[in-house]
Amino acid sequence: VQLQASGGGLVQAGGSLTLSCISSGRLDHYGIAWLRQAPGKEREKVLCISGMDGSTYWEDSMEGRFTISREKNTVYLQMNNLKPEDTAVYYCAADPFDRCDLGIIGPNWRWGQGTLVTVSS
Repeated sequence: VQLQASGGGLVQAGGSLTLSCISSGRLDHYGIAWLRQAPGKEREKVLCISGMDGSTYWEDSMEGRFTISREKNTVYLQMNNLKPEDTAVYYCAADPFDRCDLGIIGPNWRWGQGTLVTVSS
């Protein structure tokens, strides 16, 4: 499966943005995760959604401001009440073992290109 992330841009603090991750194939057997990396910082997990049953994981990391959803071959990341510290390149990635619950980013994950989100204060 190949992934393509889009939807990034410049937004003011307090605003909202929706990112999309479009897959070249079906996602029934993949966990799809959003992760982000800010300049000079380590990669950070955002949210993950199971391909099998749509369960979502890692919610604690974003204080409830972000939600993840899936429709056919697209996974969305809805981001509300954005803060300047949310500025980062956001990546979507596919876990072929569909184990979001483990929270482990494995070497077999397939990555899309990133999309830059910039939140101005």
